[in-house]
Amino acid sequence: MPVTPPAAPADVPPADAAMPQDFDALLHQDPEVAGILLAESRRQSSTLQLIAAENFTSPAVLAALGSPLANKYAEGYPGARYHGGCEQADAAERVAVRRATTLFGAEHANVQPHSGSSAVLAAYAALLRPGDTVLAMGLAYGGHLTHGAPGNFSGRWFEFAGYGVDPDSGLIDYAQVRALARARRPKAIVCGSISYPRHPDYGTFREIADEVGAYLIADTAHPMGLIAGGAAPSPVPYADVVCATTHKVLRGPRGGMILCGSELAERIDRAVFPFTQGGAQMHTVAAKAVAFGEAAAPAFAVYAHHVVAHARVLAAGLEAEGFEVATDGTDTHLVVVDPAPLGVDGRTARDRLMAAGMVLDTCALPYGDARGLRLGTAALTTQGMDEADVARVAVLFGAAVRERGDAGRLRSEVRELAERNPPYPG
Repeated sequence: MPVTPPAAPADVPPADAAMPQDFDALLHQDPEVAGILLAESRRQSSTLQLIAAENFTSPAVLAALGSPLANKYAEGYPGARYHGGCEQADAAERVAVRRATTLFGAEHANVQPHSGSSAVLAAYAALLRPGDTVLAMGLAYGGHLTHGAPGNFSGRWFEFAGYGVDPDSGLIDYAQVRALARARRPKAIVCGSISYPRHPDYGTFREIADEVGAYLIADTAHPMGLIAGGAAPSPVPYADVVCATTHKVLRGPRGGMILCGSELAERIDRAVFPFTQGGAQMHTVAAKAVAFGEAAAPAFAVYAHHVVAHARVLAAGLEAEGFEVATDGTDTHLVVVDPAPLGVDGRTARDRLMAAGMVLDTCALPYGDARGLRLGTAALTTQGMDEADVARVAVLFGAAVRERGDAGRLRSEVRELAERNPPYPG
């Protein structure tokens, strides 16, 4: 007999435009979880999302994530699965691989990694052995957890040497990178950061890697969307392996990917499956295919360049508000600032901004234990904000950190700006 779903309680509002059409089924079957999802949708729509690692996917990406491929187990690769019934899973993965290699000009792509960290783990597994030395950006200068954090697999399995930045300019000290490489003779060199707002010099990294006989791994989790849109240089011609996420500026589902040349393709694929992962999340793979297709459209290139332009407007505005801006600006979607000139530490500033409806995170600042603020403009740009809106964000940002003016009015202004530019119009 069919089960009659319980009626939704009167205090649970109907689904809004950010929810899929079949949301009503969840609303009636599980109003508790439905209420949580609705609350999150409204949080995203009424606050400013300034976390550099976040963005809004398209409705098409969301549709793929909620597709029947979520039900499919598909260990292995197209044409060589360990489960039956994988014809459409194979088709989806082939489309994702074809679109990724075309979009980024790579010979091979693996689209199965569940996250950026999973992608880096697989790259290390393919190229390294436990105990090998790896040269990467130091954690205090913007290196990721997978770049040698003691509690991470990378710091437990490999010997990491960390390079830093020039204390005056905040830019990567390539002379130091070369000297460390010569002294430590690493098996691999990693270029990439979670809070470095300038483009790495991939050519110089390649020269250094060649000089010491090291693999070059580019961790492009943050700039991959800019690379797709032609707003950032590509590491593909220089790096042996490129690891990335498919969310952030790329605007796809949360997940990872790996690009490499044909000579490393088999090693990379075996490192993903069966070494580090089991079955791929095929609904996510399909959503990655959708995102790659969207990123290949001319409109995405316009979007990517707007993201960078908005970041420069934001950096200039925050400098005018009295913040110290790392590297005196940005080439990317990232803006890193120190609130110390305003007499506030990073965590206090973050909490004040959160209270005002501006969501962001802190990051390490070089040469000390202080925490700075890390912002990104990808989500604001996806919402359709223009440079005047972004300049207004900087003013509101400064007011919140200084606790200048009426807190309730400030929160209302932030909400009005967010709701005037909804992530999912209609």
